[in-house]
Amino acid sequence: MIENFDFEPFLISFKLAFFTTIILFIIALPLSWYLSQTKSKYKPFIEAITALPIVLPPSVLGFYILWALSYNSPIGSFFEETFGIKLVFNFTGLVIASCFYSLPFMVQPLQSGFESLNKNMLEASFVAGKGKIETIFKIAIPNIKPALLTAIIVTFAHTVGEFGVVLMVGGSIPGETKVASVAIYEFVEIMDYTQAHIYSGIMIIISFLVLLSVYIFNQKQNKKFGI
Repeated sequence: MIENFDFEPFLISFKLAFFTTIILFIIALPLSWYLSQTKSKYKPFIEAITALPIVLPPSVLGFYILWALSYNSPIGSFFEETFGIKLVFNFTGLVIASCFYSLPFMVQPLQSGFESLNKNMLEASFVAGKGKIETIFKIAIPNIKPALLTAIIVTFAHTVGEFGVVLMVGGSIPGETKVASVAIYEFVEIMDYTQAHIYSGIMIIISFLVLLSVYIFNQKQNKKFGI
């Protein structure tokens, strides 16, 4: 049975999760820092927009991302005519859609981590002459390791398990956009329950191990700092 097992959907899922996590980390780090420090009246609006993917049905989010990236939209036509890059039904479109869908899973843990920092420690850094960027990278980030790890791992795991948005924006192109969750859906459709069980079992094991590693790390950090 193992000889006939197709690992490609899992490899595409992991590749998608890898690129999505890196891009979101770069985007979410300054955004979450800003949200943790600002007292602007616009903060609730930014937080609500950031959290929208949590409550929106994936079909709604996928539909609007598909509409925004398609050739008929200004964004899609600009990229295709200027750079020759299609933004839907390929891996590039999957990465863009995943960044929108997984954004809150990176931003919210980082924001909570930054908000939990001792304000006196940050002020001492500024008084010592350190700039904002130096304070973030040398003071803030080293002191939010549990939140940092949670954000990275949960974003990665959430992206691996995506289905609705991925199917709408990327379709099911073998070797390019057919991820593990879509493969399971197709096995169920053709009533190949044996393969569906194998794929689903692997996804459950991966998800459990990911969450277990986060909880174990956080428990060790809490004991280390006597929390």
